[in-house]
Amino acid sequence: MRAMTMWVAAVAFAWSAAVSAVEVGGIRLDEKANVGGQELVLNGAGLRTRVFIKVYVASLWLPAKASALSGVLAKGPRRVQMNLLRDLSADQLVNALVDGLKDNNSEAELASVKAQVDQMVATMKAFNEVKEKDVVALDFVDGATKITLNGQAKTSIPGDAFNAALMKVWLGDKPVQADLRKAMLGG
Repeated sequence: MRAMTMWVAAVAFAWSAAVSAVEVGGIRLDEKANVGGQELVLNGAGLRTRVFIKVYVASLWLPAKASALSGVLAKGPRRVQMNLLRDLSADQLVNALVDGLKDNNSEAELASVKAQVDQMVATMKAFNEVKEKDVVALDFVDGATKITLNGQAKTSIPGDAFNAALMKVWLGDKPVQADLRKAMLGG
C-alpha cells in the first residue's frame, strides 16, 4: 500500500510540474511570474522568426487573461519577455523595436514619448549585444517600464503612454509578426 501511495504522489507531482510550465521554441516558461509584488499569469507566448530564422520567444504575463490589446492595457502590471534564440547586436534589437513603434503609433503618439524611446534606445544600445539564452524583460509596474537583462535591472522608464506604445510592437494593428500577436494574446 505504501508503494502505491508513493507512486500516486510521484505521478501527481509530475503532473503538477507539467501543468506549471509551458514550452515554446525549446524555452520553458513558467505559468506565473511575480512583477512588482503581484502574481501574473502567462497570457500567451510565441516564436518570433525572421526569414525562417528563430529569433526569440516572446511571452506576455498579465494579472488576468486578455485576448485584445485594450484588455492588456487595462490590466495594470504586465510583462513582455524575450528569450533570445540567437545572438543579436544591440542595433538589431533596437532597430526592430523602433520600427515596430513607428509601424504601430502615429507621429503624434511617437512625439509624445520621444524622450522615453530615446531612453530605451540608449539603455539597449548599452547592452552591446544580446546572446542566445539571454532574457530581456519589459515589466510595467507603478507607471513605469522596467527593463532587465538576465534579471539585472537596467533602467526604469516612466509613463503609461510609453508602455502602451511599446506593447503595440507585438500587439498592435501592424505587429512585428501576426501569428506571434495571436499567440501572445492566448489564441
